[in-house]
Amino acid sequence: MKEFIEKMPKAELHVHIEGTLEPELSFALAQKNKVALKAKSPEEMINAYDFYDLPSFLDIYYAGMSVLIEEDDFYQLTMAYLKRAAAQNIVYVELFFDPQAHTIRGVHFDTVISGIHAAQKDAHSEIGIESQLILCFLRDMSAESAMEHLNMAEPHLDKLIGVGLDSDEKNNPPLKFAEVFSKARMWGLKLTMHCDVNQNNTLEHIRQVIEDIKVDRIDHGVNILESDALCELAKSKGLGLTVCPVSNKFVVQSLTSKELKKMLQQGLLPSINSDDPSYFRAYLNENLIALQEEGQFSKEDLVTLVANSFKTSWLSESRKLEYLDTLTRYSETVAVA
Repeated sequence: MKEFIEKMPKAELHVHIEGTLEPELSFALAQKNKVALKAKSPEEMINAYDFYDLPSFLDIYYAGMSVLIEEDDFYQLTMAYLKRAAAQNIVYVELFFDPQAHTIRGVHFDTVISGIHAAQKDAHSEIGIESQLILCFLRDMSAESAMEHLNMAEPHLDKLIGVGLDSDEKNNPPLKFAEVFSKARMWGLKLTMHCDVNQNNTLEHIRQVIEDIKVDRIDHGVNILESDALCELAKSKGLGLTVCPVSNKFVVQSLTSKELKKMLQQGLLPSINSDDPSYFRAYLNENLIALQEEGQFSKEDLVTLVANSFKTSWLSESRKLEYLDTLTRYSETVAVA
C-alpha cells in the first residue's frame, strides 16, 4: 500500500508555504540575512519543535519566519516545497501564504507575493507541477488589518485564486471578517476558512463559515461530525473539508482516522493534506501512509480521499476531469502490493 500511495497522482489543498520552511534552508537564509537563530544546528531546531496545541505551535511557526526577508528568500522557500511535492507525485497544489506575518516585520507585500509567484511559474515550466495561491488573513489580527492587506493584493489579483483565514481561533470568530470576505468574493476570489479541531464554539464557527460567510471550502472542520444538521448543510453545498491528519495528532493525539472514515460514510468530501509539513515532519505522502496504517483504509478509500482533493479544488471543471481521469487510470492499472 505504501508504494501505491507514493506513486499515486495527488493534489494538496491545505499547505502553508511558511510551514514548509525546512531547518537547512532556514539556517542558510539566516546566515545570508544575518538573522540570529536560537538553535545552533538544524537538528537542534527540530528538537525544539515542542508543541501541544495551536498557540504553542504558532509561537514557533511565527518565530521561524524571521529569516524570510528578500524576494529570493520567498522564491527559494516556494521552489523547495514545489520540488519536494513533485517528487511525491503531487501534480497540483493550492498554497496558503500569510502576508501579515511578513509586513508586520517590515517586509513589503509585493516582495512576498512576487517571490512566491515567480517560483510557481518556474516550477510549472521546469518540473510540471501546477499551483495556485491563497492569501490567508491572520484571525488574531484586526479586521481592519485584513482589509488593508486585501487592498494591497488588488494589483496582484491575477496571482491569486482565493482568500483564507488562519491563526489563533480563540475569540476570533469567522464573522469578525465578514466584510473582508464579502469584498474578496466581489473581486471574484474563492473563499475558505480554518475551523481548527476542538476549538471553543467550533460548531457555531462552522455554521458561520457555511451560512454567513458562504465559503467554498472549509479547512480542518473535523468537528462538523458533532452536528448532523451541519453535515447535511455541507453535503448540500458540496463543500470540501481539508483534513490534516499528522497536524491533528498534536491536538487530539490521533490522526483522526475514525473521523475520516465516518466522513466518507456520511458522504462528506474530506481530503488529506500536510498543513505545515516541515514543523510536523510529514509531507503529504507521510500523512497518507500514517493514516492508512492507523485506520487500515482500503485502496478505494484512499483513492476517494485523493479524488476529493481534485473535486474540491478551485481548478476549472475541465482540468479537474483531466486530473481525475489520470487518477482513475492509475488506480485501475496499479495493484496494491
